[in-house]
Amino acid sequence: MSIDVANESGVPADEERLSRLARYVLDAMRIHPLAELSVVLVDEEPMTELHVRWMDEPGPTDVLSFPMDELRPGGQDRPSEPGVLGDVILCPQVAARQADKAGHSAQEEIDMLCTHGILHLLGYDHAEPDEHKEMFGLQGELLAGWRADEGASGGRAQEREDSAR
Repeated sequence: MSIDVANESGVPADEERLSRLARYVLDAMRIHPLAELSVVLVDEEPMTELHVRWMDEPGPTDVLSFPMDELRPGGQDRPSEPGVLGDVILCPQVAARQADKAGHSAQEEIDMLCTHGILHLLGYDHAEPDEHKEMFGLQGELLAGWRADEGASGGRAQEREDSAR
């Protein structure tokens, strides 16, 4: 699986952690091992430009997702089709403000936004109440699993990533 993380925001970020999180989410969603994903952290100016251009809304936002091949989660016994999943664009400055309001760390907010963005790339949405319940429920399950996996025995996620190379 190819996961590219680029930090163009000027804000220090744990790019390796974001890569491990994305891999965890994609594995949990049974995304094909040959799929590609890009995660880019940008500052408020480019995020504002993207938000205005693609969503016709003012100001910066926290996360935007740009799907490419419209991949969907795999099934019980099969991964998804291979392809380019798309781009998740994150704005750490907006995330930090939201984290302060929510009472948790900026890293927790970035983790949540990255997971949220990937779910959007996989076709999940939250416009309708039933969609909202499904997407945010799945997002919560994925983040809980990620936290347990990251904290267990020195980080099993890192061990899996190293053995996959």
